[in-house]
Amino acid sequence: MFPQDKFKRVTSRCISVLQSTHHKIAGSSPKTRIVGASALFLAAFTIGAAGFAPAEPDMKDAPVNPISKDLALPDLQSQIASLEENSQYYVNEEKVRTGDTLAALLNRLGVDDDEAASFIKSDTLARSVMQLRAGKRVVAQTDENGELIKLSATLDDGGDAPRNLVVSREGGHLKADAVPAVLERRVEMRAGTIFSSLFAATDSAQIPDTVAMQLVDMFATNINFASDLRRGDRFNVVYETFWQNGDLVRTGRVLAGEFDNAGNRYQAVWFNDPASKTGGGGYYAFDGKSLKKAFLKSPLAFTRISSGFSMRLHPILGKWKQHTGVDFAAPTGTPIHAAADGVVDFVGQQNGYGNIVVIKHWSGYSTAYGHMSRFASGIKKGMKISQNDVIGFVGMTGWATGPHLHYEFRVNNQPRNPLSVDVPNNQALTGPQMKSFRAVADDMQHRMAMLRVPGAPDVKLASR
Repeated sequence: MFPQDKFKRVTSRCISVLQSTHHKIAGSSPKTRIVGASALFLAAFTIGAAGFAPAEPDMKDAPVNPISKDLALPDLQSQIASLEENSQYYVNEEKVRTGDTLAALLNRLGVDDDEAASFIKSDTLARSVMQLRAGKRVVAQTDENGELIKLSATLDDGGDAPRNLVVSREGGHLKADAVPAVLERRVEMRAGTIFSSLFAATDSAQIPDTVAMQLVDMFATNINFASDLRRGDRFNVVYETFWQNGDLVRTGRVLAGEFDNAGNRYQAVWFNDPASKTGGGGYYAFDGKSLKKAFLKSPLAFTRISSGFSMRLHPILGKWKQHTGVDFAAPTGTPIHAAADGVVDFVGQQNGYGNIVVIKHWSGYSTAYGHMSRFASGIKKGMKISQNDVIGFVGMTGWATGPHLHYEFRVNNQPRNPLSVDVPNNQALTGPQMKSFRAVADDMQHRMAMLRVPGAPDVKLASR
């Protein structure tokens, strides 16, 4: 509590002040008397509060209880010995640069080891390091003298099961191993607009070329990417990527795509029935109808039509004659794809056709591909062909004034215009397959809706 002697002195002084103030207030105006009375009340309250405020404890009177305890200090010598037993390594990470040599790469990695350099050059597996593409990551572990302890990189073998190359030193000897890479799967979503070409648009949207080519394959039965594209056409795409340690290892399959072309919207979603015994899968419209038509709209991915199915002045004979096919102008060596499943009926040379392949399909349908520079490896009469297989390459053999493909579509050996002939789609999904497909399609439809531009012009869903 507040000490009694101090309290008496403070109280006596405050009372004197209050009395003096009271006399001054008494002779003042009414307003002043009101304010002064309030002040006197607060002062009196403060004096009362001070009388009951607890006193600060006197720290010099507090009891002190000293405690002493022996602490075990770590042994410095044992710590040094432990560090010497566990060798210290240095880890460096670099990316392969264009034009890199092995010596330049190892130097940036801090490797100063002639034995390791010789081993990498001579070992069949280890020399894969020298064949890595620019931008690939290489990690090296060395000792304080620059001797290589371990080197690792992901191999560029283009397979679906990428491997990690590991060059390591064990027992004083170097060895190389390739172990399966553990990849992280991601789903990427991109959108683009056509201003000049498909590849210019995909490059602008940071879409890999492998994905662009898959888009072409997906919609090849509905869109001729050489002649049908229009400025302002839009596309959305969902696809897989596979990563390791933050690096893109490879691009996977396109899971869904949407293409707005000339006011029509084409859609596709990849579906692989988990209950199917045959495996595989295919692209379907969001209503479950197969996207794959019986025949491709064009046997070439990117080209232009140089001559249509009509009467024309023959460029070599110099007279008017019915042109029984469609000519697709393209550079020599451009791959030619089979328009549909079938069997090779003829491969060789035929008069003005030059090098030609004829494929028989079902129900009297057949297709012919002329003026090839060369045939695909292993192509021969009687072999089975699947739609989109490469059967040869563009050339100008036979009666041709420039490199192009002469493409004929025949029904019972009678030529028809391949650009206008009506052919059916493959069978749609039904029953239990449709139920599984619906779950996949609903997810992809939601993703497509997020990618669309708000306020964009309306397009109609194309019938197949």
